[in-house]
Amino acid sequence: IVCKFFSEIRSWLFHFIIWMPGFFGKQLRYLIYRNRFACCGKNIAISVGCYIRDFKNIFLGGNIGFGLNSQIYATGTGNERIEIGNNTYFNSNVMINADLGGKIKIGDNVMVGPNVVLRACNHIFSNRDIPIIMQGHQEGSIVIEDDVWIGANVVVLPNVVISKGAVVAAGSVVTKNVDEYAIVAGVPAKQIGKRGEYAEKTAIA
Repeated sequence: IVCKFFSEIRSWLFHFIIWMPGFFGKQLRYLIYRNRFACCGKNIAISVGCYIRDFKNIFLGGNIGFGLNSQIYATGTGNERIEIGNNTYFNSNVMINADLGGKIKIGDNVMVGPNVVLRACNHIFSNRDIPIIMQGHQEGSIVIEDDVWIGANVVVLPNVVISKGAVVAAGSVVTKNVDEYAIVAGVPAKQIGKRGEYAEKTAIA
């Protein structure tokens, strides 16, 4: 009973830290979380409602911002890893999910719009005689190189590299590698231009 009581207290304190608003909430989260990460630089802003699972598998550079209600998951088999470079910012409700053996690497100067999902692993579903929920997962990886802009509501699937300087338009589903400085859009995402060769007035995100 005593163990359960203290477990409940820890849960309530953790909940309080997650949902503490304002500047002091961000500062408190940084002070408490920074030593739990595998690596953590300076100036990390973690907004209200952000949920982080398995800090020890997460490596952060400096100057990183996580928007409201973002989720960062890196738990499971022991092979999970999330690396995020410098000057990289995530809007609200972004999911960075490397659970169950996934690996996600995000470079410097990256911008990620709201409601984006990065999922490094996939369900196995090949056997029709076994429910999908019982077939396990296929490990995978996602690499997002430097100076990439990912628009709102994008989904990035496993085993994809989004190369340096690329732009992913809002609502796209990225299933294949994206070339350097390419602009991609659609479901599945296809190249529609290159940076420097595209009409900037056209809506991207």
